[in-house]
Amino acid sequence: MKQRRLRVGILTSGGDAPGMNAVIRAVVRSAIHFNIRVYGIRTGFQGLFRADVNEMETQDVKEIIHRGGTILRTARCKEMMTEDGQRRAAEIIKVMQLDAVIIVGGDGSFKGALTLAKLGIKVVCIPATIDLDMDCTDYTIGFDTAVNTAANAITCIKDTSSSHERCSIVEVMGRNAGYLALWCGITSGAEEMFIPENPVDSQTVIEQLIQNRVKGRRHHLIVMAEGVGGSDKLAKKIEEVLGIETRATVLGHMQRGGTPSALDRMHASVMGYEAVKAVKEDNVNTAVIYRNGKHELMDLEEALSVKREYSSEMYDITKVLAI
Repeated sequence: MKQRRLRVGILTSGGDAPGMNAVIRAVVRSAIHFNIRVYGIRTGFQGLFRADVNEMETQDVKEIIHRGGTILRTARCKEMMTEDGQRRAAEIIKVMQLDAVIIVGGDGSFKGALTLAKLGIKVVCIPATIDLDMDCTDYTIGFDTAVNTAANAITCIKDTSSSHERCSIVEVMGRNAGYLALWCGITSGAEEMFIPENPVDSQTVIEQLIQNRVKGRRHHLIVMAEGVGGSDKLAKKIEEVLGIETRATVLGHMQRGGTPSALDRMHASVMGYEAVKAVKEDNVNTAVIYRNGKHELMDLEEALSVKREYSSEMYDITKVLAI
């Protein structure tokens, strides 16, 4: 009797991240290599509820490795936050006869995947978020591109800030984590960074600006994480106290777009391959992570329970270099 081919679904969920298309490409081509049928689920879990699913072939992922966003599209799904919705999603996957689902996204997507795993669905997760706010892995797809996009924008802002001798406050994304702001700050020559992990009060910053002004600095850069917020309020306070023209710029969702960097494409490609390999070898209910310089699998429940200890080393280096 001819053995039935494995059937795997793939969806991108939550906020989009540069490199998601490279993951999709890697999953589709790796699945075909291993003689596995692969089905793209559009608009994340929302598309699953609508049964918006199509089998994918090699030509479907042609020339997408360099494209930002996700060809499968994505959405946040409130229905997956309810027990009824989770049970319904599991039933739909069973009706579709999918042997496993590869889920690409952040911690919210991982949590949704874990609920499916507890309902008997085999899942493999790939971390993709520009925030780098997943403690189980040293790298998440999209982070490098977002840092480069933000750093380039900050460079442009610094040009005009120096011309007008202004103080510029640039607010970057990152949700409740400060990694994006920290990397942007150190690569852009910021004098100060406001991040959730290392609170700084505005008075301390004002005193530092005064000291730098005395030393001859005529324009200033402060990077703020959205998890701290209040860039407009801080700009007004600095202008009132110091009399320095101060502008706040919120970079917003531009950080999620654009061509993924080579680093993001590399991690996305390897993680996509490893996810399909995990399905083939039945190493499921796992997450593909990058830790200590190599890609590996981690139990999904463990991946969601890991807590990374914050180190102030990068912040301290930035303060030394900002003198």
